[in-house]
Amino acid sequence: MNAMDNLEKQLICPICLEMFTKPVVILPCQHNLCRKCANDVFQASNPYLPTRGGSLTSGGRFRCPSCRHEVVLDRHGVYGLQRNLLVENIIDMFKQESSSGSSPAPERKEETPMCDVHKEEKINIYCVTHCVPTCSMCKVFGVHKDCEVAPLTSIYQTQKTELSDGIAMMVGNNDRMQGIVSQLEEACRAIEENGRRQKTLVCEKFDELYTMLEEKKREMSQKVTVEQEEKLNYIRGLTRKYGEHLEENCKMVETGIQTMEEPEMAVFLQTAKPLLKKITDASSTAHLDKVERGYENMDHFIVDFKNEGRALRNIDFIQDEEDEDEEDEDGEEGAEDGAGPQAGPPLQMNSSPSAAKSAAST
Repeated sequence: MNAMDNLEKQLICPICLEMFTKPVVILPCQHNLCRKCANDVFQASNPYLPTRGGSLTSGGRFRCPSCRHEVVLDRHGVYGLQRNLLVENIIDMFKQESSSGSSPAPERKEETPMCDVHKEEKINIYCVTHCVPTCSMCKVFGVHKDCEVAPLTSIYQTQKTELSDGIAMMVGNNDRMQGIVSQLEEACRAIEENGRRQKTLVCEKFDELYTMLEEKKREMSQKVTVEQEEKLNYIRGLTRKYGEHLEENCKMVETGIQTMEEPEMAVFLQTAKPLLKKITDASSTAHLDKVERGYENMDHFIVDFKNEGRALRNIDFIQDEEDEDEEDEDGEEGAEDGAGPQAGPPLQMNSSPSAAKSAAST
């Protein structure tokens, strides 16, 4: 009996929660549905497709209620799905076995719930007023004697249909929610990609700015280096001239000392006169250049980057036209109020959607 119960559980439709009703169709994911239930799910997932006789007549798609696999149908709709004849044969064999076995039907009847008030009465009617199943005795003598009642079968079929429709609607809603989730995930991926692209563009712009600053730094440093070398060469040349002049004077001093030690007056007088003339000439430095005071200073190479610094600190993305108009109006009001001098326009980078799109395309 356990084997039969397990087999019966495998033959339950996930939509109507009853045993499969022929014809049974097999989905591409290998799950099975009653064709009527499959059509209900299909209609709920495709409410705007044309129908004929309650069935969709053109292709569409829906998701398997068991595994959420997307099922794509051709122009035949659910009638284009393959029938699972094996499952249908198993259902027939199961029903035959159930009817010819050791009276399974009476065992099922024993499962019929009994009334809590009238213990020997089966629940066989439905109280519409209180929305609960009850027994005939409760209707005649009990708490439901003044209530509206209906047969269990009619309420059962009604609520079963409503539940089936609700499940189909939930399946359709889940498909739509899944579509929204997919769109949101795609939006996240697009935002991440666009963010990476824009950060790359910003880095490229700053790299260009760094390159310009490096070139300007080399250019200005070269100017200082040129004047530095010019002054150094001049000073070194002058040092060399003074050194040569000093060396000649030292030799002349030695010659003068040797002459002073000459004991013979005649010899002394012969050499003293020309030596005195040489000493007089050597004492003069008029032929040598003089270094002006402050010649070594390089303070005339003055830099002031205050304005450029303000411009760099004001670097920002280009704003939309409406924001720029508002800023212009604020600036005009500040000028009328006697505001101080303003720095030049800030360096800007494009951040508007259209400009960003054009930047990305370039």
